[in-house]
Amino acid sequence: MIQGIFHYEFLQNAFLTGILIGFLAPLLGVFIVVRRLSLIADALSHVTLAGIAASLLIEKYFTVFAGLNPLYLGMAFSVGGSLFIEKLRGVYKHYQELAIPIILSSGIGLGVIFISLANGFNTDLFSYLFGSVSAVSRTDLWVIFIISLLVVFAIILLYKELFLLSFDEEHAKASGIAAKSIHFIFIIMVALVIAASMRIVGILLVSSLMTLPVAASIRIAKGFKQTIFLSVVFGEIAVMGGLFTAYYLDLAPGGTIVMIAVLILIFAIFLKKMTVHKQVQ
Repeated sequence: MIQGIFHYEFLQNAFLTGILIGFLAPLLGVFIVVRRLSLIADALSHVTLAGIAASLLIEKYFTVFAGLNPLYLGMAFSVGGSLFIEKLRGVYKHYQELAIPIILSSGIGLGVIFISLANGFNTDLFSYLFGSVSAVSRTDLWVIFIISLLVVFAIILLYKELFLLSFDEEHAKASGIAAKSIHFIFIIMVALVIAASMRIVGILLVSSLMTLPVAASIRIAKGFKQTIFLSVVFGEIAVMGGLFTAYYLDLAPGGTIVMIAVLILIFAIFLKKMTVHKQVQ
């Protein structure tokens, strides 16, 4: 595969996109896990699926939209879903967690309707569900690169605010932090990263890349910044290892990426137990 990267554009696209996604997903995943919003990735990924299915349906019945990149409508649906989550969190102030399953269910329902209207699955939709090395275009790479720049810039600019909101939202609000605005920006970033990750990891598995590396790093990290660093390292190992494995074994990259992330998590848990056992002795 290393030789192929220098000769084939689709491998270059997949490799570079994988590096970006392996960095972005765990980076945002740390804040998601700490704020106990892990299910939000699942909810928005299913909304993104509805957007992809809608795009493929439109392309099928309206030739004027032939060649339309489903990534754009998927992103639009994902961002729309994130806005609805924020709205519902305001409606159900005492039961804010209800917003996530409501949007998740809506995304599944819409996706099923659009898929049935298109007379079932097709190869394109399958690649979005589970990821595909050959499906990543140069346009996708540039879109993900721009999203990466925006997310990194926002994290650097709002790091202190996001840190305070993650651990003590009430104190952050009392300190004068615009909690609603920052949370709005954060959830938009999550929506964009989820939609951008679908080409490599697949819509149904992208939430795993945002949580499994974080779960592994939490077991062995000694601070928040170290948790972020290890999460990104584990994410990159999972993505790169998954892409190489998928290429040589002709498998869907989403599955191989997730399974490597699971193995890293198991190793981290085992390592933590061994460390505790030695300290006890």
